[in-house]
Order: sequence, then structure tokens, then C-alpha cells
Amino acid sequence: MTEARVNPLVRHGSTAERPFEVVVNPENAGWTHSGLRVVQLPVGGRVKFVTGGDEMLVLPLIGGCDVACDDERLTLTGRRSVFSRVTDFAYLPRDAVVSLRAPNGGRFALPAARARRQLPFRYGPAEEVPVELRGAGSASRQVNNFCTPESFEADALIAVEVLTPGGNWSSYPPHKHDEQSPGESRLEEIYYFEVAPSPSGRPGCGYQRVYGHPDRPIDVCAEVRSGDVVLIPYGWHGPSMAAPGYDLYYLNVMAGPGERRWLIRDDPEHGWVRGAWAVQEIDPRLPLTTARERRRT
Repeated sequence: MTEARVNPLVRHGSTAERPFEVVVNPENAGWTHSGLRVVQLPVGGRVKFVTGGDEMLVLPLIGGCDVACDDERLTLTGRRSVFSRVTDFAYLPRDAVVSLRAPNGGRFALPAARARRQLPFRYGPAEEVPVELRGAGSASRQVNNFCTPESFEADALIAVEVLTPGGNWSSYPPHKHDEQSPGESRLEEIYYFEVAPSPSGRPGCGYQRVYGHPDRPIDVCAEVRSGDVVLIPYGWHGPSMAAPGYDLYYLNVMAGPGERRWLIRDDPEHGWVRGAWAVQEIDPRLPLTTARERRRT
């Protein structure tokens, strides 16, 4: 029997390595391909790092930044929060020296994947991010497909953002992608969570389910809060549950050994749910965000 080599639930700060508050890489995750760093910068703050064998993205979670990659530079407008706008982003090639500067401060995610090819440093405009409304009824959610095989060139990295209105379920029906076959990709996946606070500012929570196979056990049914991470080396995952009153955001980071494809297989016990969506409406609260910044309410 093969068990997960890591604790799949990674609490905020538990993998911190200054200056990064979240560090997930193949070495500490016990796998081979996927990674993520998150850094919080003060007003005027800077961080410098090397990409090494990884291709990476700079994805603003809060705020904007100037990005220098070797001898090239660009500026990311960013956003007020993950719940206010679809953001622009930058692609970083492997074997590059990178510096970020946040004139007004901010928090930035750096999704990563081990890469074979060195592709060019590039800008990803917010206006070109495909926004998909997926599911229906209480399984309605928004998917920002900013770095999928169809939307943005990369060597191995796949990354999307999912926004789920309070009370809804996403990553549903439960599905997996841990075998290489004509209808399924083998991908290691990271879920990074943020939860919108209540109107009075109280912190919120969501919930995440992951379960394995008889010969590959993994069992997660956990409360998640802003900054928490769930690692999925294999197994069925879903639902991701937004508690009533608290919108849920998560960043999915995926990579694997094969061709860059995102093919999933539903749990046969629950796959029938997709057919039920044909007679249900999409939640009218969606989309929660677009490329235009939402005004404060």
C-alpha cells in the first residue's frame, strides 16, 4: 500500500522561508513537478530570486508590482484583492534572475513547474484571461483560465483561479488526474486558498475534501482559511466548499510528466451530477470578478 509522503494540509506559515510566507516545492512536497511561493511585500518592498529549473508566474493577489527579469522589465497593475478583479500577470522563464518591487505593497503568488524549455519573459493582460462560468445551481463557480494549454503558452505549468460564491460547492463532482491515459492526465496539484471576510471584517473559512484509492490512501476533510494550502499528489478531490456568507477563492497550480494537458476523470459515484446542471440556472451572483476593478461597496 502506497501512502501520501506528505501531510496534504499545509497551514499558512508552516512552510515559510523568509521572505516567502508559503513555499511548496518538489523537495518539501515529496513529488516531482509542481511548486508555489507566496510573498507579502511592504510599501516599496522588494524581493529578488532565481527561477532555477522552474518556469514561474508572477500573479498579484493584492496590489501591483514592477517585475525585472534578467535585463527586461514590465509593470503589473494587479488588483485590490482576489475578489475585486481578474488580474494581469507575468511569465518567468527557467534559469532567470528576477526582482519584484511593490511601490504600494502587496501580496504575490509565484506558481511554478519544473521546465525543460526556456520560453521568453512575457506579459499576460487581464483582458485576455478567459473567464468561464462552470456548473449550475449551488455548484456554480467562476474559473479564470489564465494559464491553461488553450489560453497561454508554457512548458509544463497549468494554473487557474476559482471563485465560489458563499454557500456553493466547486471542484465538484469529485475528480482525479493521477494516471496517464487517453482520457486522463497525470498532474500534481496545489490548492492555495483565500476567503473573503464578512461585512464586519471577521475572517471566514471554507472546506476541502480529498480522498484516495484503496491502494493509495489519502484522507482530507478540513477547514481552510486564507493562506492555507492543500496538496493533491493523487486521489479524488472535491468538493471545495464555500461556507454561507463567505466567498471562497483558490489558486490551482498543476504540472506533470507528460504532455501539457488537463484531462480529468470524475468519481463514477458522483459524475451523474453534471447531467443535472442542464435544467439549473447559473448562480446570478456570478461572475464575481472581471478585468474591470470592482468598486468598493
